[in-house]
Amino acid sequence: MTEQKKGGRTAVEIGPTGRTVAANIARLRKRSGLTVRVLADKVTEAGRPVSQSSLTRMERGERIVTADDLTALAVVFGVSPAALLLPIEDNPAAHVDVTGAGRVPADAAWAWASNEQPLQGGNTHTAAMEYALASLPPNRREARQHPAGQAVEAVRADVTRLVGAASVWVEGTDRQVADLADRVQGSLQRVQAEVDRAVAGYEEMAQMGAETSAE
Repeated sequence: MTEQKKGGRTAVEIGPTGRTVAANIARLRKRSGLTVRVLADKVTEAGRPVSQSSLTRMERGERIVTADDLTALAVVFGVSPAALLLPIEDNPAAHVDVTGAGRVPADAAWAWASNEQPLQGGNTHTAAMEYALASLPPNRREARQHPAGQAVEAVRADVTRLVGAASVWVEGTDRQVADLADRVQGSLQRVQAEVDRAVAGYEEMAQMGAETSAE
């Protein structure tokens, strides 16, 4: 979003993410079978008064969608805010425009928007720790940093790759799909091992607590 002088005042130009939001409002409204008037009524009933003309201008990219507008629309549509902020595209070979980051791989953009990993700065352990510290509330942060949580994230990533690779057959993908399936199995075994380790640790602490109380 950039600022330009227009008629003696500063006008805000909608950037790539703003244009994506505009397209997604129209997409989700049509998918829901709502007219602009009905959607405006629903958003207003949700506590964010908005007129039919304002919604029309939002869809055309002629009106800035504020954070409150976007949140209320996401609530009414029954979607995550990310479904408005990003194109519905997560093919690793595709790229999407993100304000502030430029053109980025679609799957990386969705992983970022889904609170899975930082958009930039790499996937190093330090970057992941900093991302979790700054982005997640305490319980989710601790779960993400726990070995069992890390194992679950590995399963999620491997399953995503497997489903993507197995969705369309092209020559040479047989080996890739088999390798990914092996990775998913390995990741699942790691989850089970980490869960067992966490439960064993709890049981050991509980036993020590019981013995201390009995003394």
